[in-house]
Amino acid sequence: MTAAEVAVSADGMRVWHLRGGELRVCDVPSGQVTLLGVGVEEYAADRTGRVVTWLADGVLHRREAGGSVSKLATAGQAHSAKPDPTGRRIAYLAGDTIRVVREDGSDELMAGEEAVRWGALDDSGTYFGRDAGWWWAPDGETILAARVHHDQVSLHLLDLDGGWVDVHWDREIYPYLGIVSWADGSPLITVLRRSQSHGLILAVDRRTGETQVHAELADPRWVNPIPGTPKHLADGRVLVGGEIAHDGYDARCLFADGTLLTPPSLYVRRVVGRLGPRAAGGELGDLLVEASEAEPAEQHLYRVRGASSGAMVVHRLTTAPGWHTAACAGDTVVTGFRSWSQDTTQWVVLHAGSEVAEITGHVPGPNALPTVDRVTDRKLPSAVLYPPGHVFGRRLPVLLLLPSDPTQQQVRADNQCFAFARHWTAAGYAVVLIDGRGTLGVSPGFEKVTHRRLADIALADQIDGLRASADKHPDLDLRRVAAMGEGYGGWLALALASRRPDAVQAAVAVTPWDWAEIPVPVAERYLGPRESESEVYARHELGPVPETTITMSKVDNETAQAFLRAVI
Repeated sequence: MTAAEVAVSADGMRVWHLRGGELRVCDVPSGQVTLLGVGVEEYAADRTGRVVTWLADGVLHRREAGGSVSKLATAGQAHSAKPDPTGRRIAYLAGDTIRVVREDGSDELMAGEEAVRWGALDDSGTYFGRDAGWWWAPDGETILAARVHHDQVSLHLLDLDGGWVDVHWDREIYPYLGIVSWADGSPLITVLRRSQSHGLILAVDRRTGETQVHAELADPRWVNPIPGTPKHLADGRVLVGGEIAHDGYDARCLFADGTLLTPPSLYVRRVVGRLGPRAAGGELGDLLVEASEAEPAEQHLYRVRGASSGAMVVHRLTTAPGWHTAACAGDTVVTGFRSWSQDTTQWVVLHAGSEVAEITGHVPGPNALPTVDRVTDRKLPSAVLYPPGHVFGRRLPVLLLLPSDPTQQQVRADNQCFAFARHWTAAGYAVVLIDGRGTLGVSPGFEKVTHRRLADIALADQIDGLRASADKHPDLDLRRVAAMGEGYGGWLALALASRRPDAVQAAVAVTPWDWAEIPVPVAERYLGPRESESEVYARHELGPVPETTITMSKVDNETAQAFLRAVI
């Protein structure tokens, strides 16, 4: 189990919630919520939740259900600590090594080498949906671990008795390791070509390390696996997330052994897990899925039939407009809800369809809500926020806020998404946010049209979206427009100010991307290999930028405001 904000034990009898450094556990049968620890940075539990571990101030803590908390001595600063699924042992990372605390309390080195990072989440892994660098076997007898050496990633099966088996695949052709899962059966891994246009879902034989192909992923631009996949279904098939981009379809869907499980109208964002037979009124083996339909600003929960019945059955479980997320196991589902007007996530524990506890409640947010719309002929999601007490008819300087990476959704039914924007409205600016092409949530084609021409499309969408918003909001003064962003958004802000000064008169860039310096997988996803796409890279270089721009190493609102007051 990972250190998500909310997690559920495999039997559905315990729920953990971490927020603001406070870790709580909900006993599902009674509904009682107990505080376990404060200052908690990460946590994990065994299959049943009998043993839970957490790290606070660099110290590893262990607690058995109903027992006292003990602090475990570790060999150096511990992180990524997890009990094995049976609760007998605890593995953790110390520096670049993997260590295991055994039943008798002894602490042993499992893997460690000079200049090698064992169990580490390599830089490229995060871009392909992987959130860890090592995984316990379901029986707690083996660890599957990544070995990172000079940015080359390999996988190995480590037996607790000291045995070591390499996982075999053609790493020359498929150098990138994507999502890895090992919940039951054999480990499932995703590997990708350097071009990212082709990938394989492989099952690993834990005895020999040999791999078997279960599915292929292919796209002429890049493949984008769905979080929560691959996964074994109850009937033994392997669930795969992919895309349909032919015969008029442009959809992000789920498949099992080639059978389509979700309709093209559903944009699948994440597979939460398998539902128990009493969890949400479905059948044994049904899946809980987070997805969007016509409105990309909203995310809802769906029950998807996972059994091989031949019929596609999808049922929407949430109705309130907003951003719904969840965790599940057994007959327990924990739902999280955010909305345009709600300032926190409302987490509710449901067992066998009935509410047993509310971990956190509803906290209303600011009254000033964004005005949201779909603008231009491309139906770009947009939001406009005004200063408090704004009197319509008074022209306002405009701040165009930009995403930190090309996929980031800024316009979401989540009040917290606009916290930074509200800071700038308080300073007297009208703030505009445009989710241009490349953003998640609309369709695969909407995301991937940026392939090899991100600069042209991103600039056009921001400017066209801004002007379309001004047509509907005449108080936006397009003679006084500043763009602001961090990372990718910083690069885009500078590009707008330097290439389109007619539309954007100033820019604030925080740690802007340099396409020659950002991680290779990210640069090559959008621009291709540098050695063969030099012209594409040249089109994305900034060159000289005007004096009406400022670059910062971190967000400094006071300095940014003083600069913008002087230039627009």
